[in-house]
Amino acid sequence: MALEVTDAIGRNADPLAESPEQLELRAMIRSVIEAAAPVDRTLELDDREEFDEVLHKRLAELGIMSIGAPESDGGMGDIREQATVVEELAAGPTSMAINMVVHYMGVEVFSSHGSPAHKAQWLGRLLSGDAKFSFALSEPGAGTDIARGMRTSARNVDGSWVINGQKTWISGATHADVFLVVARTAPIQRSAVEGVTMFVMPADTPGISVRELPTVAVHGLSTCEVFFDNVTVPESAVMGEVHQGFRMLFGTLNRERINAAAGSIGAARGALEYAVNYANERQAFGRSIGAFQAVQHRLVDGALAIESARGLVARAAAVEAAGGRADILSSMAKVAASEAAVKVTTDGMEILGGAGFSREIPMQRWFRDVRLWVFAPLANDMVRNNLGTTLLGLPKAF
Repeated sequence: MALEVTDAIGRNADPLAESPEQLELRAMIRSVIEAAAPVDRTLELDDREEFDEVLHKRLAELGIMSIGAPESDGGMGDIREQATVVEELAAGPTSMAINMVVHYMGVEVFSSHGSPAHKAQWLGRLLSGDAKFSFALSEPGAGTDIARGMRTSARNVDGSWVINGQKTWISGATHADVFLVVARTAPIQRSAVEGVTMFVMPADTPGISVRELPTVAVHGLSTCEVFFDNVTVPESAVMGEVHQGFRMLFGTLNRERINAAAGSIGAARGALEYAVNYANERQAFGRSIGAFQAVQHRLVDGALAIESARGLVARAAAVEAAGGRADILSSMAKVAASEAAVKVTTDGMEILGGAGFSREIPMQRWFRDVRLWVFAPLANDMVRNNLGTTLLGLPKAF
């Protein structure tokens, strides 16, 4: 049983302490992981680059897919419970945590902006786990500056929309049942965020093709290119307002950053606990290497980084759940958590030495997987640029 490093921290008096219901949810997810996705099975699926359908089905049976949707739509909980789920999954099967970040984006968009028809066709299936969602935004020539660089276009032809273009770095596209596709529907004029529209389309719509990309990490969830060749969808496929799709995504992207930060914390926590256990057990020079000051300092610094990031995530999630403005806090949380995860997993690999180089041990998987969150959903350098302007009032750097 892994040492629960962070459980040593007294949180009973913490004003941001989890509610009994959230603690119960956390315990439930841990139990599910232990039963359905133990370390050996997760490593095996990672080696085979295979999505864990068994774990996905079990999470769906427990109602985890419905977290964040309004009760009127059949949902429960909010971003705080989502972050709990993502953190716990990232401490084990990290690929499923990333799948849930994408899934919860779909829940938010369909709940907030979906038409009655969209909800009737897709939202219930997403909440029950009967359908999988993929979000097609990034493009080969546009990731950070996606609104300005977007080349995927949609033209209105005789009452239908015809979409052409290419998206890349799209998570879960190979097993998605429904895509949310963002395309330019009007030329850039005053602002690049204007003239962009969201479209809902079944993954089997004629003209859509998917190619899986060979990635260095997150092997349990496909990363893909998606091509649109004269894909024709009806007017009813528009999500929200025509030309206003990018603005509608802003709130969703805030939540994505919070969940990405929670995932970073989970993977960092899992790696730290593994490294602490290893340091206590590994003998050298007549004692455990955990007795060496250099090793202790690395592990303590990792715990400091995790807990510092955890406070930002908790604050951002609390503000978001209360309907406040969480963009600055969510950005700070994403940077702090992702960089904590990189530090902890790098130190973990070095503390384990040759053992860390083995694919039979999970440290190398955490080490690879957490690199994603340094540049996704937005590169940390760009997040810092935004914070320089929005938080510190400095001149715009881009």
